[in-house]
Amino acid sequence: MLRLPGMPLLPGAQFHDYTKRRHPRQQTLMHYQGIHMLSDRREPELVDPMGMVVDPKCPPVPSQLNTLWAPRAVYKQPPWLTYDKQVLCFNAYFKEHLTEVFHAAYQVRKVKIYFYLEDGTMQVTEPKVENSGIPQGCLVHRQHIPKPAPNQYEFINVFDLNVDAVVQIFDRVYHITGCDTFTRQFLNRAGIVVPEALQEPNDPTTELRKRSGLKQLPNAGALPKKHSFAQFLEFDRRVLKFLGYWNDNSEYGDVRRLEICYYLADDTIDIKEKYPPNSGREGPNTFLKRDKLPKEYSGTPLPGQQTSITLLNVLGSNMRDVRYITDPLNAGQNQTFYTDEDLRIGAVLNVFGRSVVLTSCDHFTQQYYKEKYGIQEFTAQPIPVRDDIRNNTRDRRLPPYNGWGTYEDSEGNCLSVEPKAPQANFQKLLKYDGCILRFEAKLLSAVRENCKRSFVINYYLADDTLQIYEQARRNSGFVGGEFLKRARVPLPGQPKFSSSRPEYYKAHDFYIGATHSLKDHIFHIISADEFTLLFMEQHPDEFPVSNIKTIMDKIRKAVRPHYKEFVLRCQPDGNLDENTNISYDTLRSMLLCYIPKESLLNHEIVTVCRYFSAEQAPPQTHDRNTVRAAAHLELKRSLWEGEQELLEHLSHINPTCRAYISESQVRSTLRGCRLPFTIELIEDILKVLQRNELGEIEVRDVLGFFSLHSEDQVPDIVPVNIAFELCPKLPFLHKGRLVNFNAFLHNLGLEEELQRANN
Repeated sequence: MLRLPGMPLLPGAQFHDYTKRRHPRQQTLMHYQGIHMLSDRREPELVDPMGMVVDPKCPPVPSQLNTLWAPRAVYKQPPWLTYDKQVLCFNAYFKEHLTEVFHAAYQVRKVKIYFYLEDGTMQVTEPKVENSGIPQGCLVHRQHIPKPAPNQYEFINVFDLNVDAVVQIFDRVYHITGCDTFTRQFLNRAGIVVPEALQEPNDPTTELRKRSGLKQLPNAGALPKKHSFAQFLEFDRRVLKFLGYWNDNSEYGDVRRLEICYYLADDTIDIKEKYPPNSGREGPNTFLKRDKLPKEYSGTPLPGQQTSITLLNVLGSNMRDVRYITDPLNAGQNQTFYTDEDLRIGAVLNVFGRSVVLTSCDHFTQQYYKEKYGIQEFTAQPIPVRDDIRNNTRDRRLPPYNGWGTYEDSEGNCLSVEPKAPQANFQKLLKYDGCILRFEAKLLSAVRENCKRSFVINYYLADDTLQIYEQARRNSGFVGGEFLKRARVPLPGQPKFSSSRPEYYKAHDFYIGATHSLKDHIFHIISADEFTLLFMEQHPDEFPVSNIKTIMDKIRKAVRPHYKEFVLRCQPDGNLDENTNISYDTLRSMLLCYIPKESLLNHEIVTVCRYFSAEQAPPQTHDRNTVRAAAHLELKRSLWEGEQELLEHLSHINPTCRAYISESQVRSTLRGCRLPFTIELIEDILKVLQRNELGEIEVRDVLGFFSLHSEDQVPDIVPVNIAFELCPKLPFLHKGRLVNFNAFLHNLGLEEELQRANN
C-alpha cells in the first residue's frame, strides 16, 4: 500500500500497486567481516527506468497525483542500477581572501562539482593549473554534503544545484556558472529550467602575474641565436632516462645493470650502476660522472689537447693585454659527442672502450621521441644472464604477526637465532622522563550507566604508552582503579596479523574534544590538568591545537567579514576599556556562531581563553616556622646526626669563609649531604632562608635552620603532605574563566584594519 506525501491517512488518499507480484520479507540478518549482526540498512526505492527522470527520494510530480488511472505496469529497478555511472557536472568558482598580496584582496579559484545520481553524493575538484603555487586537486571527497544551518540535518540534493545558483559546501560558498550537456538535458527532462552559462570572473592574481611577466617581443626580422644558456632555460630539469647493461667478459666479470641519464640542458651524460641485493658490491655506484660523452675513444688525451672552443688568433705581447678570437663554427674541433639523436633502444654506446647496450626507457623519454622524431616503437630488450653468477634478488619478507608478544619481539625472533631485546629511545626517555599528560574522559556507550563513568587517561611521553584509570563513585556499582594497563595502543582500523608494525597513538592525537577508540571502548576527552595544558602550550609545533598563532589566524579569517557584529554581540554596551572582561562561555558561543565546530575545536577555544586570561594566580606564601618545623620532623624521623658533616661541607665549598654563598651551592650541599628532604621541601627551605641584596643565602642561617639543639626551637607538628599542604603548590586551575576582551581584539588586529580602510 502506498501513501501520497502530504496527505492524511484517510480512505481515498492511498492506493494499492496491483502490478507488484512478489512480496518478499526484508532481510534482517547480515554477515559482515566474519560477524553475524542485525541489518538495519534500508533498501533503496525502485525507479522506473523509462519514466520521468527525477530524484528517486523526492515526491511524485503533482501532475501524476491527480490521475484516475492505475499506474502502468513497468519493470522497476533500484536507483543504483538506474543511475549507474550517471554524474552531473557543474562549473563553479569561489573567492579566497588573500592577506599577503598587496594588489589583490582575493583570488578566484575555479572548480568542478560532481553530483552522483546513484547515491546522492557529491565531490568537488579543482583542475590543476601549472605554476599556480596552490595545492590543487580534490577539495571535497565524495560524500553526502549537509546543508548549512539551520538545515544541517538535511543533505544537498539535485534540486539545490543549478546554473546561477549559490551553494555552500561546508565553509565555502560556490557560485555555479555552467554545466555540461548531459547535466543540462537531465535537468530539463526533470522539469527544471537551466539558465544559460554565465561568464566566470577574472582572477586578480592571474592578471597580476600576466602584467608582471609581460616582456617585449623580439624583432621578427632577426635570426634566432642559439645559446647554451637558452638551451638551459628551455630544457632545465628535463632528463632522458634509459636502462641498459654492460657485459663484462673478464675473468671475474658479470652483467652490470646500468642507468643512463641524458641531460637535455647541456647534452651531458652520466651513468650509475644498480647493485643487486647480496651482490657483494658496495660503495659509490657512479659508473660515469656527468660530462659530454665522445663517440670515439683513442686513449686519455694530454692536458690542453681537448678544449671546448677553437681559437683563431691570439693578440697581445704580455699576459695582461691578451685578446683572442674564437671560431664560431668550431672548425678545429674534430671530436664528436653523443646527442639525443644517437640514443635508441638497442643502441650500443662506446663509453671509453666499454660497450653499453640500451634496453628500455621511461615514459617521459618515450613521449619526447614521439614528439620530436616520430618514433612509435619502444619495445624493451631482455638483459642477458650469466649462468656462473647467482644473484639473490628476492627481498626478505617476514612472516605475519601471530599474536604472541609484541611486534618488535616477533621481528627479532625472525631476524636472528639469538634475538636481542628491542632498544628503547634513550634520548626521548631522558628528555621526557616523568612527563605525563593527563586527560579526563567519559565513556560513550549505549548503556546509560556506562555514560556516567569518569576516567583519567595518562599518556607517558617517554615511551608513548597509555594508561587509563577509572574514578570511583559511591553507589555507582563500578569499582574504580586501573581500567587499562600501561601499553602502547594501536590506531583502529589496522590489520592485526600483518608483517609490518602498526601505527600507534601519538601525543598530538589527544586534546579536549577528541574521541578515540581505545581497546574497543570509545572515550570522549572533556578536560585536562594544568600541567598538560602548559606543556602543550609550550610546544605549539608538536600540538597544533595549542598553537595560538594558527588559531588566531583562523579566527581572524572567519570574523573579518562580521567584525562589528561580533564585537557588539560579545559586548552589547560597546564599552571597550582596558578592564573589559567577558566570560569563557560568552566568547565560546560567539566564536562558534561564525566558525563551525569541525573547524574550531574545544581545545583551541580553551587555548585562546587561557592566553588572554584576565585572572591572576594568587601569590604563594611560605611560613618560615612551619617550613622549619616540617624539616625538623623529617630529620627526627630519619634519626639524622650529620650536623658536623654539613658544617665540613660548607667549609669545603666556602674556603674564604664568606658570610653569604649562592643558592646553587646551598642546594648542592643539601643534596650532597643526603638530608632526608624531598625536592618540594628543599625548594621551600631555600625560599625562607635569609638573603642579602644580591640574592645570596647566609651561611650562619643555614646552620641554625637545621640545628636540633639550638635555643630557638619550633614546636613539633603532625606529619603533613609536604608537596601540597606545607606550602600550597596546586596549579592555578581557574585560568581562562574570564577573558580580557580588549587584549583579544588588539591581537586580532581587525580594528586597525577597519580604520585604515575608512581613511
